[in-house]
Amino acid sequence: MILAQLPRLRLSIFAKSHFSLASSHFNLINPNPPVKLARTLFSNLATVEPIPLPVSDSSHLDAAPVEIPLDKLFIPPETDISGEEPSRLAARILKGSNIVLSKYARDAQVVQADYVKSSVRTEDCPADGLPEFALVGRSNVGKSSLLNSLVKRKRLALTSKKPGKTQCINHFRINDNWYLVDLPGYGYASAPHELKKDWNKFTKDYFLNRSTLVSVFLLVDASLPAKQIDLDYASWLGQNQVPMTMVFTKCDKRKKKKNGGKRPEENIKEFQDLIQGFFETTPPWIMTSSVTNQGRDEILLHMAQLRNYWLKH
Repeated sequence: MILAQLPRLRLSIFAKSHFSLASSHFNLINPNPPVKLARTLFSNLATVEPIPLPVSDSSHLDAAPVEIPLDKLFIPPETDISGEEPSRLAARILKGSNIVLSKYARDAQVVQADYVKSSVRTEDCPADGLPEFALVGRSNVGKSSLLNSLVKRKRLALTSKKPGKTQCINHFRINDNWYLVDLPGYGYASAPHELKKDWNKFTKDYFLNRSTLVSVFLLVDASLPAKQIDLDYASWLGQNQVPMTMVFTKCDKRKKKKNGGKRPEENIKEFQDLIQGFFETTPPWIMTSSVTNQGRDEILLHMAQLRNYWLKH
């Protein structure tokens, strides 16, 4: 999967018919996306024979190294891996992910983070043209906790034990040159129907019409078996050509086998197996934990290489 064009980062990883996917949880489909510059973000590595590559997880996990076939890697733009020794290539893969580092992975650390505004309409979002990354996921997936972990601030995004508290498009300016965006969680059954309807409407409008959106980071709880609503959400993003990275959260939680629980690695593999029917190739993914900060640096490096390529092109 080779990143090609990016400024809105339209992915070509989606679907067996290039940009179409299986039926989705949502019913809004835009057949004419507003920005088309980056719709060849990925392409197949069919010409390269898959080779299992070890990827070390965080040391606190009692798991064996993850092995990733070559054709399941995310290869950034202008990155040539042909002829590279497997051991050297493995060293370039971000820990606990399928993402290869590129020359664009620079200026990744967060020095400053400030809350800017909350909006309920896309047109009310900041209009300064800075690139942005949106975090979205099922309610109680740990979205606000991950955002706080990324910026090393305990209360930049307020967390709550009651799911569904994020009700707006919340912009946080990072280093005065890009944004993290906290979006309302989905799938919270106790939220009023009209409120959920409004969230869905302005969130989908944001995905489809926000020209400065570099990529959506879809958070999935790795401590639980795959949920249909997450699969449906991923399908909708792909169907509408919205760029996506999967962020598997709560990877520090270890279920007891005797109680029927599965390890995060097993749930992640199950989720990836299930989305094979939705995607032509595997989207980029990262394992995380806001408790141990696993995946924090990896997410920032991934965002940096996407952002720097977006700015260049």
